[in-house]
Amino acid sequence: MQDGSASAVSADEKTPASREKGLTRVLEILDFLHLTQRAIGIGDLAKGVNAPRSTTYTLVRSLVDAGLLEMAGDGNRVYFGKKLYLYGMDYVRGNDLLRRGRQEVDHLSRETGETSELCMLQSGRYTIVHSSPGTRPFRISSATGLQIPLPWTASGRLLLAGLGRPDIEAMVSEDDLVLPDGRKLRLDDFITDIAKAEITGYCVTSGLVDAYTKCLAAPVFSAPGRVEATMCLVVPIDTSEARTGSLLGLLRDRAARLSTAA
Repeated sequence: MQDGSASAVSADEKTPASREKGLTRVLEILDFLHLTQRAIGIGDLAKGVNAPRSTTYTLVRSLVDAGLLEMAGDGNRVYFGKKLYLYGMDYVRGNDLLRRGRQEVDHLSRETGETSELCMLQSGRYTIVHSSPGTRPFRISSATGLQIPLPWTASGRLLLAGLGRPDIEAMVSEDDLVLPDGRKLRLDDFITDIAKAEITGYCVTSGLVDAYTKCLAAPVFSAPGRVEATMCLVVPIDTSEARTGSLLGLLRDRAARLSTAA
């Protein structure tokens, strides 16, 4: 009896760990689909999250039954389901800053004709939470949900404002410092840029993500000294200094207005 009881207790003690592992797998699946940005076969999904195919299939089936994922195409690929979309809309309705920020971004894009964005930190990455395309024939690549290494962006220099060097180092990897064209930024230079952006209250970067654009960013504060988000304009790199200055003034005004009740 004592041995049987010990076995039962041991099995019960393992249950929370097993559940935690299962939850971790689910989050890995959702994160991988988010990064992939397309429907994917379960075999490729299992490889992507480094999990057994059988385990992945079981979890995917449960998520499909719950409406969080849906089978796509020929039924062998999987992607996000409508229920996640509805949850996302609930989040927008319940988050005042995001709700008002979307409105400000859309208005700024219509007013300037330029691509406008609302950006935040998510899992240590610069994340576009809302984007509104400009009216130029030449469309600038920008998409809601896109995540980019912090050193590649003007917003990254503002979102990290006020953090000490150890915290910044913990959020920026060596790979993050390598730009798409192969150039490598120095961490010391990036930290200097952060300090400068905090003092000036804005940031402008040119030719980091690509050779054709520059980014203007202004901070949105949730409390004095605490940057909760940024508003950005992405413009052609050859935009004149006069036009850049005018856009920057407008951008800072809109970000300050958004900060008022953030």
